[in-house]
Amino acid sequence: TNSLTTIWKLFRNLSEDQQRYEKQLIFEHPAFVKLCQQLLRDSRRMTRGDLVFSLHAVVNLGVPQNTLLVQTLVRVCQEKLNQLDNRCISVLATTLAGLEKDKNVRALQAGLQLLVEQRIPSIRDVFILQNLMKCLGKDVPVFLKKKLEMAVLKEIDHLTFPNALRVFLALDAMYYCSIPILNACSKKIQENVHDVSFRHLVLILEACYRLQYRNVKLFSTIADYANSAACLWDKRQMMLFLSAFETLGFQPSELMDVFAEKVIEDPEFLNLKNLLIVLRVYSRLNYIPRGQKDLFFETLHNCLNKYLPQISNTELLKAVYSLCILGYLPHHALDELLQKDSRNELLMSDDLYKEQKEVMLRSVKACVELDSPSFTKPAFVLTENSSSLISLNLRKAQEALIELLGDENMFQQNVQLPYKYHIDFEIRMDSGRKKVLPVSATDDYADSSVQRLAFLFVPLSAFCVGTTHPQGKLAMKKRHLNKLGYDVILVLNKKFQEMTNEDAVEFLKEKIFSENASLFSEVTVQDGN
Repeated sequence: TNSLTTIWKLFRNLSEDQQRYEKQLIFEHPAFVKLCQQLLRDSRRMTRGDLVFSLHAVVNLGVPQNTLLVQTLVRVCQEKLNQLDNRCISVLATTLAGLEKDKNVRALQAGLQLLVEQRIPSIRDVFILQNLMKCLGKDVPVFLKKKLEMAVLKEIDHLTFPNALRVFLALDAMYYCSIPILNACSKKIQENVHDVSFRHLVLILEACYRLQYRNVKLFSTIADYANSAACLWDKRQMMLFLSAFETLGFQPSELMDVFAEKVIEDPEFLNLKNLLIVLRVYSRLNYIPRGQKDLFFETLHNCLNKYLPQISNTELLKAVYSLCILGYLPHHALDELLQKDSRNELLMSDDLYKEQKEVMLRSVKACVELDSPSFTKPAFVLTENSSSLISLNLRKAQEALIELLGDENMFQQNVQLPYKYHIDFEIRMDSGRKKVLPVSATDDYADSSVQRLAFLFVPLSAFCVGTTHPQGKLAMKKRHLNKLGYDVILVLNKKFQEMTNEDAVEFLKEKIFSENASLFSEVTVQDGN
């Protein structure tokens, strides 16, 4: 056992190329063959520690799972399972996580789960607990996940930074979102963020996404650290970071400014894949670099033009769509896209993503018209009520408006506009924003003297995490509604639903009769976590 363990410790510190070479030498060495034969003979007489560590070393050295040696050690572990102490259980769980699930491994794993369930109350070592969480994985029953959670919570006050990091990632491996544990681990990670490796920082952000854990303080701390360390990272590392933040919907503005400068200085690193990632990140997070908007757009546009001869139809649509969301029209690429559309080359009938592509193409065409410098506000906007029925989550707003304005004729609901845009409620007012006008009576007023308010009740996910800065799609819709002559008022639906009826009426009154109502979208809000 000592020989095998020592070989494994030396082996694991080698590079991949060295490991391949050394593995061949080890397996061909006559002493290794004798060692394995002796291990096979003595396996049933070994102590529990020697047995488990031998299996761990043999498996990690790459001895095939279907060999008599590995299968025998697995069966002997099953026979001696009840004799294993907590440390041996942890090592065995690690070993089984790296094996394919054949009949013997499944039987041993089932027995191990039962043993872990019995032993959890006696395990006080957080390192062992997190290792069990990580190795048992997402397929263990929920009741066992809860037991492991309670065991960790008992030791949470003694959590060290290294263990906090391990527990955080172990919850991800177990696919179990325990808010109390994640909050405690996050606090330790924030306090020691300078000691977290680049790889682990990315893993933390990816874990937050999978666990749907939104902690604004944690994200901000990591973003601040990334910004301070940006001078030490290459552009590929920064892109990994920005992409991880984008999936979370969090906008690290300072880091995005720094990265934009690097793109402008050296656009050559932007191959097609990297270009599409950059476009996706900046468009979804609705971020235009401060003080270098035109230069940044021109750089991205030039890069896109370079790849036009080789870009696929789908990639072209995604690239143009991203730039259009940001209010920039890449004319050369647009011409190419619209030509392909006219030849019916973009949307294939058997395309799984046909509906999604149709929405993107429709948005691009809307941008071509509405964001064009030659576009002028129309004298009249054709609207229609798509339905008199109102969704349940807007019922409260409807009742508050009736109470405030006295009559359903004072507003429109479910309003359908050109370009497939939809408004939850439309209210028309006089030019001084003092008086609400009946919908039917506004035809008697000159259009210039009528102010149109568009109320959009939107989910928290439509904004960047921790703020009400609208993400790309919502920002584009707001911009286009402005072009069509509407003052847009964004309302966080969740926050509105939590108001009392009286507060809801007062809230809407303030938004309707205040000229700065649309600035509501700049107010910072705290996330649920």
